[in-house]
Amino acid sequence: MTDIFDRSLDDIKVEISDNKIEKGEEVNLTSKDPTMKNVIVAVGWQLNSFDADALDIDVSCFLLNNDGKTRMDEDFVFYNNLQDIDEAVVHNGDNITGAGDGDDETISIDLNKIPYEIIKVMFVLSIYRGEEKGQEMSSIRNGYIRLINVSNGQEMLRYEISPDVEISEGETAMRVASLNREGPKWHFETIGELVKSGLEEVATEYDIIVHAG
Repeated sequence: MTDIFDRSLDDIKVEISDNKIEKGEEVNLTSKDPTMKNVIVAVGWQLNSFDADALDIDVSCFLLNNDGKTRMDEDFVFYNNLQDIDEAVVHNGDNITGAGDGDDETISIDLNKIPYEIIKVMFVLSIYRGEEKGQEMSSIRNGYIRLINVSNGQEMLRYEISPDVEISEGETAMRVASLNREGPKWHFETIGELVKSGLEEVATEYDIIVHAG
């Protein structure tokens, strides 16, 4: 099978400009670039060197229909299911430690391949076994999510989540942002909503049964 995505950002020279957006903002991506087809959603964070257990942050996404639900298990794309059934959304692999500079995890998206009944792609950041380890979202340092236009390597948007996770009181996940379809147009919306019971709570709301272990 031909791989339609470049799974590495090594060959993409990213131009970073003043594209920072805040919690609750929504940007019309189609207006910014009507030719945009393939995007990469990337997240990054830094380690606290004094932590006994390094944070294992995961980015996941849910393909949601007009009812705000997934249609099938494959609409939940994460480290144990790296792509949806249409190969429109591809998770490029789990980074357990967050070590190193730059993006820690990325998701590649072909907007033209997303089925029309999918009107929202929800992105969630979560701490793996956060409750078990006594970790919470406020432990994240310099966290961000950004969107890159693959055709030219340009960073279109960046949302720095650190100010919005500082208020965490035991939450281990965050609905961080979403891609929203409006007819032929796509919008990117920042959400920044902390979730008490982590990724399992979000998945259950979207009709995904999460098995422990």
